[in-house]
Amino acid sequence: MPERAFAVGKDLRLVGTGETSIIPRDFRFSSEEYFMAHIIAQPCIGTKDTACVAVCPVDCIHPTKDEAAFATAEMLYIDPDTCIDCGLCVDECPVKAIFPQEDLPAEWAAFIEKNKEYYKK
Repeated sequence: MPERAFAVGKDLRLVGTGETSIIPRDFRFSSEEYFMAHIIAQPCIGTKDTACVAVCPVDCIHPTKDEAAFATAEMLYIDPDTCIDCGLCVDECPVKAIFPQEDLPAEWAAFIEKNKEYYKK
């Protein structure tokens, strides 16, 4: 099982090897080790259903209907630096477009980068 980072206050809690470590919130994984808790993929394109936005406890799914970018965005995106891997969005998505990274279908692997890139703007 890959290590996973969870937000805990100002720090991240790294879990996965049976041991838990606190690492600084500003720690960045190298590109080879980069992990996103959840990815929004192909089924969201053109749909942009915001049911997932409503259940997110940390407001990490954008653009929302209230944001100017919503009208022109092709899909919604999960902020990898804010997502806490709670999984509430997965069950809420009516088009089944949200996946934990380890469950993302191989044909949609490019959506990892798409979600990451949206937040680099």
